[in-house]
Amino acid sequence: MRYIRPIEADDLDALLQMARTAGAGFTSLPPDRDTLRAKVERSLASFAEDVREPGHQRYMFVLAESQTGEIGGCCAVEAACGLDEPFYNYHVGLTVHASRTLDVYTRVPTLYLSNDLTGTSVLCSLYLAPTFRESGIGHLLSKSRFLFIAGQRPRFADKIIAEMRGVSDETGRSPFWEGLGRHFFSIEYERAEHIVGQGNKACIAELMPTHPIYTTLLPPEAQQVMGRVHEQTAPALKLLEQEGFRYQRYIDIFDGGPTVEAPTAQVRSIRRSRLLRVRIGEPAGRGLPHLVSNQSLGGFRCVLAPLTPQQDSVSLTPELATTLGLAEGDNARVVAL
Repeated sequence: MRYIRPIEADDLDALLQMARTAGAGFTSLPPDRDTLRAKVERSLASFAEDVREPGHQRYMFVLAESQTGEIGGCCAVEAACGLDEPFYNYHVGLTVHASRTLDVYTRVPTLYLSNDLTGTSVLCSLYLAPTFRESGIGHLLSKSRFLFIAGQRPRFADKIIAEMRGVSDETGRSPFWEGLGRHFFSIEYERAEHIVGQGNKACIAELMPTHPIYTTLLPPEAQQVMGRVHEQTAPALKLLEQEGFRYQRYIDIFDGGPTVEAPTAQVRSIRRSRLLRVRIGEPAGRGLPHLVSNQSLGGFRCVLAPLTPQQDSVSLTPELATTLGLAEGDNARVVAL
């Protein structure tokens, strides 16, 4: 059985291997052991911390196989971004140039360097190994975070965002970076990506022009990828759109990938999840796919299983209850997939 749990110190090697195979553009999961070790340690500290409101916490999870212990994916959520250094995006605005005398009316998209999303919670570091990509597992990995947030609501902000990976080719070349960022730096995109992955996004962003940038001055190739996702990220974007996330014209300052957002209380899996009393036994008939989790913090577990929830209870098989660490009469959080 495959399930979601908080990352542990012993998962570092598996995390490093996933980072090495993730490819270009995955800035929140850099293939650097020391950087990843720091991320794991930060997650462990976040789960152990007594939290009254969202702060610098970052909660990281892995997808594990119960029988073999193999790690096949990871995901994370930051409680609040931009609290100790600016959190940058470009806001895609609009400038109108008009002259009645010359009979000219022109609408020009414009990029504004923005800190508008400061303080929001951030979904990040989503990666699923190819060997684990089967029906429903991507849903489990991505949406399990919403059940965790629903059960630990004071730890997260009132808005959640996700910065989606932008377009790059098989060599790691980013058209948006080539058309804009390269003009202000003497480094390759891969090097900039490495610096960002180590948590130094602000130091690069501060060298970007602070005045508006007219997108018509960018190469057509760069204009075409603004707000578009990498082909490998398209499934993840679709899952978030199903949860109510929408693109509100914010893009990444490096690869031009879209940022999508939603009010936390309105995320589908958070809004529709229910706490039900656990009954141990074989369910009557085959139910519909549901995400089900316990209510634990450091011992959080989440699985995808066919269930038939009742009004105030849900039947779990002994194996499923054991995986979730639940006993008869405990509360489980359940939501239909």
